[in-house]
Amino acid sequence: MKQKASAQWQGSLKEGTGTLSTGSGALTDKPYSFKTRFEGEQGTNPEELIGAAHAGCFSMAFSMILGGAGFTPDKIDTSATITLEPKDGGFAITASHLDVTAVIPGIDDATFQDLAGKAKAGCPVSKLLNATITMETKLA
Repeated sequence: MKQKASAQWQGSLKEGTGTLSTGSGALTDKPYSFKTRFEGEQGTNPEELIGAAHAGCFSMAFSMILGGAGFTPDKIDTSATITLEPKDGGFAITASHLDVTAVIPGIDDATFQDLAGKAKAGCPVSKLLNATITMETKLA
């Protein structure tokens, strides 16, 4: 399976602007810029898209692992916080922290923690990221 996304950029780093699109059409010419990435201006940026990908991938992997262990989650809520910081004269994504809250009938906390850890390690996006990946979990 291959998925495609694209970016177009015009201008200098600080004054330029760009657009992001996905092959599925979920994003079409979504604007981004230095200000949306580094200065908190409204709009998207690559790091939040990586966070969305990591949260979504983890949630699906966790559901699969839970199913293999005989559990069906009522709900898995995952958010990812991506850390971008200066490194080696440039910038690097150095961490992704997952916050997970789930409602899973019949599971005990030890099993929940074990299976969540397996999902964190096994999620394809976790495997892609060359960063520290941490997680906080809550069984609701």
